[in-house]
Amino acid sequence: MDRKILEGIIDMHVHCGPSIANRELDAADMLKEAEAAGYAGFLVKDHYFPSMLGTKMVEKHLGNGTCKVYGSMCLNNSIGLFNLKALDTARQMDAKIVYFPTVSTKKHIDDHQSKGFVGGGKSKIDEEPVSYVDENGNMDPAAIECLKYMAEHDMVLGTGHGTLWEVDHLVKKAVELGVKRILVNHPHYNVGASYEDMKRWTDLGAYIELNVCVFVGGSKIGNVEDAVFKKIMDTVGVDRIIMDTDLGQVNNGSPVEGMFNYINLLEREFGVTEEEINTMTKVNPVKLFNL
Repeated sequence: MDRKILEGIIDMHVHCGPSIANRELDAADMLKEAEAAGYAGFLVKDHYFPSMLGTKMVEKHLGNGTCKVYGSMCLNNSIGLFNLKALDTARQMDAKIVYFPTVSTKKHIDDHQSKGFVGGGKSKIDEEPVSYVDENGNMDPAAIECLKYMAEHDMVLGTGHGTLWEVDHLVKKAVELGVKRILVNHPHYNVGASYEDMKRWTDLGAYIELNVCVFVGGSKIGNVEDAVFKKIMDTVGVDRIIMDTDLGQVNNGSPVEGMFNYINLLEREFGVTEEEINTMTKVNPVKLFNL
């Protein structure tokens, strides 16, 4: 596919500076690249602080009006974990998605204990590992209050970096409490979900996130076989997939170029069509995030 395929893309998972982590580019540079490619928008994710202050400022003062810059927040220790006041503030600042714990989960900490985390900084304070669903399936009451708030205000839930046990209970509890918009973050990576798990979640109304970054052909740090992408497409259907990049790590390439290169890999290796790409990168983000 030629570069026209990039026109109208909304990349709902980009890691830009400023951040405590080393990033390939900041939000202003990302906006320039996105505008040049014809993007309709992108979302800045940071694990440690809400990104809305920066995204709103960059769009207002540096944008040409063609590309939106969206913000988000993660419910990690750095913002008080399941902090209803922070959640309320994020809503007022138009956070497009709020993620359940990512870097603060015991799962994430255990996975990165030996080699470190590319998205981390140089903190002097250790993370307090979070497990928000116990062995009996009981969820942290503070987490439940956050889900109730998100349901009441129709906010988008990102499932974060929990274990399969936690994410499965989270999706079910969120649906039970009335959360209508759910994105299961990279279940093929970190979470360890099966194809059957993913299908079950989409049957409940959730979307599955597929990130270019984690695939072997998608970036220097990718370790998931590319065929998994197509298998998930075939299992849950393109109408339930959000394709984004999760790129922005220092020395891991441009998010825009990463998206373009992986789109062409999907076409070349698996016959993925322009219509399918448009559904996963343009149509579905608008539906899920009410853009």
